[in-house]
Amino acid sequence: MQIRLEKVRKWLQEQDIDMCFVQTKENVFYLTNFYTDPHERLMGLFLFKHNEPIFVCPKMELNQVKAAGWSYDIIGYSDHENPWDLIEDRLQKHNVKLFENIAVEKEEISFSRVESIQKLVHGAEIVSSEEILNSFRVIKDDKEIQVLREAAILADYGVQVGIEALKEGITEMEVLAKIEYELKKKGIREMSFSTMVLFGDKSGDPHGNPGLKKLTEGDFVLFDLGVVLDGYCSDITRTFVYKSYNEKQKEIYETVLQAQKAAIEFSKPGIRIGDLDVVARKIIIDAGYGEYFPHRLGHGLGINVHEFPSMSHINNDVLKEGMVYTIEPGIYLPSIGGVRIEDDILITKNGHEILTKTNKEFTVVS
Repeated sequence: MQIRLEKVRKWLQEQDIDMCFVQTKENVFYLTNFYTDPHERLMGLFLFKHNEPIFVCPKMELNQVKAAGWSYDIIGYSDHENPWDLIEDRLQKHNVKLFENIAVEKEEISFSRVESIQKLVHGAEIVSSEEILNSFRVIKDDKEIQVLREAAILADYGVQVGIEALKEGITEMEVLAKIEYELKKKGIREMSFSTMVLFGDKSGDPHGNPGLKKLTEGDFVLFDLGVVLDGYCSDITRTFVYKSYNEKQKEIYETVLQAQKAAIEFSKPGIRIGDLDVVARKIIIDAGYGEYFPHRLGHGLGINVHEFPSMSHINNDVLKEGMVYTIEPGIYLPSIGGVRIEDDILITKNGHEILTKTNKEFTVVS
């Protein structure tokens, strides 16, 4: 915690920024080790160029904030209180009226909160902290990597539960319920996102919604799921066929698999991120399915299931040791169904490590 707070303070000093207000639950967790969803209530950190930080949160969270290791000043407020009044009183000792600029998470902060900050410091320039916080979070330390490895193992387990639940006539929602129930028995309170279990032609929607569709012979079965473990996410997709298949299904599966393997093999320090997308996409285009691969190759993975960097062909940043991201090409044919294969990838000193281990060769489940 202390090292991360000092990184922000050093950045403020280097950029001559008077204060940084951090209020997304993910960045608050990264800097404090305290994770909660405050819903509409204000929770955030005031970080200063020279002074010690201040944490503001609902009073109901005070004990947990302290238990997480926070030892600096805290402003706790009740629901009937306006926290900005308390903040204004506390900030007087920091000569806040003299501040010339304030950094905020521009992509995430509401206009009403910007207005509240501007009332605190009339005329201060609002600048962005998004880029620097992303740059800190994109490189995972050893502790984060270990949690991500364990989260990936649990994602693998979820897929295995789903496979074992498959039988003629079972619905998507029934399989989904079995997956999440078994994961909760292992202590998982929260999934990384809404679990997807899609049968047949429904797998042809990249973000399809599970429902009461029943499993029948010859269906594609697509699982897309992940867990939140100690504040960090995993994300895996596997696609199978049930009992029998046709050659078109196998053709698109093998094309996606070839594309995914090529992008993974290309993953190592110093490679332009966008080139991973280019490598995978070319294979799919050359096979005649380019228009059926409508999304980027993947995304960063960590406290958020979708975070920096975007694994898009336009990303000119380079891969660095400690980055964790997904590689998940897909082909989606409306009349047949879709195939997506996704793994969580860690960049190591000399190459990469695949964190998700579930078999991804073409498989018929019977």
